[in-house]
Amino acid sequence: MGFLAVIDYDMGNLHSACKGLEKAGITPKITDSPEEIAQAQGIVLPGVGAFDPAVQNLRSRHLVEPIKEGLAQGKPFLGICLGLQILFDGSEEGTEPGLGIIPGMVRRFQSEPNLTIPHMGWNQLQFTQPNLGLWQGLSQEPYLYFVHSYYVDPIDYEVKAATVTHGKQTVTAAIAHNNIMAVQFHPEKSSDNGLKILSNFAAMVQQSTS
Repeated sequence: MGFLAVIDYDMGNLHSACKGLEKAGITPKITDSPEEIAQAQGIVLPGVGAFDPAVQNLRSRHLVEPIKEGLAQGKPFLGICLGLQILFDGSEEGTEPGLGIIPGMVRRFQSEPNLTIPHMGWNQLQFTQPNLGLWQGLSQEPYLYFVHSYYVDPIDYEVKAATVTHGKQTVTAAIAHNNIMAVQFHPEKSSDNGLKILSNFAAMVQQSTS
């Protein structure tokens, strides 16, 4: 098969994401080239850090339109952590507009007694799209690894693919709509469950081009 574009916009965790994808049997290529993104069979948008620098970097590298064009063409897309959040309209973390691909906002966890923010460590997913191909082969409430102070709040409930509970707050942990999938947790840091998710995404990429 061809390659998977892992978008480089100076927002971290590219190599750990690539290692996970390689273990899952797919060839990742780190790139900030619109031409290579156009040639890729699938797109991964990883990221750690703050919302505003992320969208600023994507725009300054002229990567927003290539991403949107790839999505419009039906290419399988996987956003990871910050790569999920910047798909939305905006964030309480900053002032920059997001990509506006998924309607909704990114919100900060509300303070609670004894609640640790950021939400960091292993936690269980509750599937709201249990038949999603990304979850194939996982247990009913698998543990994944999270590091985040903000969570996505989509307007359309139907795009929610999984939730996670931190303190008294149950928030969106993953979204899926057609070829667009994105997760708040880090599959590349989530041991066997994370590797299975990346393998499932690799299989979707392969199926989309066969």
